[in-house]
Amino acid sequence: MAALTAHETAQLKQIMEQRRQRLLEEIRDELANSGEQHYIDLAGRVTDPGDESVADMLADLDAAMVDRQVAEVREIEAASKRLDADRYGVCADCGGEIGFARLEVYPTAVRCIACQSIHEKTYAHEGNPTL
Repeated sequence: MAALTAHETAQLKQIMEQRRQRLLEEIRDELANSGEQHYIDLAGRVTDPGDESVADMLADLDAAMVDRQVAEVREIEAASKRLDADRYGVCADCGGEIGFARLEVYPTAVRCIACQSIHEKTYAHEGNPTL
């Protein structure tokens, strides 16, 4: 594990747990407020294909938001496992230390700033169609 003090480790655990709880609440609220009935309410009032498209888009946006939140919860759980296994704060690429300041802002970070910068430059084109 990176050279984190007990106080820093406890602080990072608290940050991750608070974020995890907030995400779980948001997911519960989103699922309770959306769902099939919400779509039926929107789609039931449509009078043309354009309105139906808007209803579909709103339902898709709700689903995308929940997917993003679930992915973040998984990242937090993975970071907690790394913490328990004494691998937390170690860069996955170079094996160097991920600084406390970075972890405090982004507690699920798996790379140091230098490696993350290289990773982003290397894989920036993925997901973007090219001719």
